[in-house]
Amino acid sequence: MSDVYAKPTTSAEPADPAVLAGYTTLRLGGPAARLETATSADEIVRRVREAHRRDEPVLVLAGGSNVVVGDAGFPGTVVLVRSRGFTVVAEDTDTVTVRVEAGEPWDDLVAATVGNGWSGLECLSGIPGSAGATPIQNVGAYGQEVAERITGVQVYDRAEDRLTTVAAADCGFAYRGSIFKYSDRWVVLSVDFRLDRSPLSGPVRYTELARALGVEVGDRVPLAAARDTVLTLRAGKGMVLDATDPDTWSVGSFFTNPVLDRAAYELLRERAADLGEPPSWPCPGDLVKVSAAWLIDKAGFAKGHPGPGGTAISGKHTLALTNHSGTARTADLIALAREIRDGVHTRFGVPLHPEPVLITCTI
Repeated sequence: MSDVYAKPTTSAEPADPAVLAGYTTLRLGGPAARLETATSADEIVRRVREAHRRDEPVLVLAGGSNVVVGDAGFPGTVVLVRSRGFTVVAEDTDTVTVRVEAGEPWDDLVAATVGNGWSGLECLSGIPGSAGATPIQNVGAYGQEVAERITGVQVYDRAEDRLTTVAAADCGFAYRGSIFKYSDRWVVLSVDFRLDRSPLSGPVRYTELARALGVEVGDRVPLAAARDTVLTLRAGKGMVLDATDPDTWSVGSFFTNPVLDRAAYELLRERAADLGEPPSWPCPGDLVKVSAAWLIDKAGFAKGHPGPGGTAISGKHTLALTNHSGTARTADLIALAREIRDGVHTRFGVPLHPEPVLITCTI
């Protein structure tokens, strides 16, 4: 399942409702051979099973906020996820566990948890998409990741044609990844999150967020303050969807931060000696995560850098590649991504990898 919450970014559906550009935040993507809508978990499963019986490939799509669809579109059935809502399935004095339907808009869920005094997702405010995508990508921002809060994921197992629950320990959560990300075996139907009953956020871990809040790293703040500040920070980087702002017509961060072994990191430091110390963070196993945004900028690709066909790097954030003109093709965006990837590798010897799922296109 690709990133969810199917909602066109334009005010009207495309002339051909099967054109997938109308269902992605990039406003890119060709036609689907067949387009169907599912408003419940049962209907999602039924639509997928029907496509299997027709021997058609299936793409499960909702928000399209973390997916790049090729200009050729998709040669099979696209199931648009429209399931909504969440329910409390377990609670005690200190915690509450909510089961969230795959198509529930993510930021609506975060707003509800903050409003109810449930702590654990507040720093993930403003992220487009919806709940069903979050375990796939192990969504994270500003010091929080959903892997810390997920207890189980209800899925349809296409290989075994059965419904099952994947426990958090079996999800293979990693940096922006999971067992679900590059496999079409599982279709996410709902997700369980265990949250704390608290009017305060978790300890603030991210230096930029702590600075904006006027607190020290490790401090806790009222939930609403954490959410409002994260939304402000994200909006300043063009990372909150805005139909009137082309800088937000993207998939958010297009490249993940590279994770390097010690030898590769030292080679990077040598190549970047004239530029200062590359921003980095230690990782388990003597690995080092480095800033993709810094690498891109220092390789000569600044904010606003133009690409072919009206594409561009966002004027607000170096990691966001945009369909700035609104009339680009996917091939144009891919060409820009390749230019950046190759330029960074030539300058620093560091490979960049795309964060979104690529459908009928490759870099």
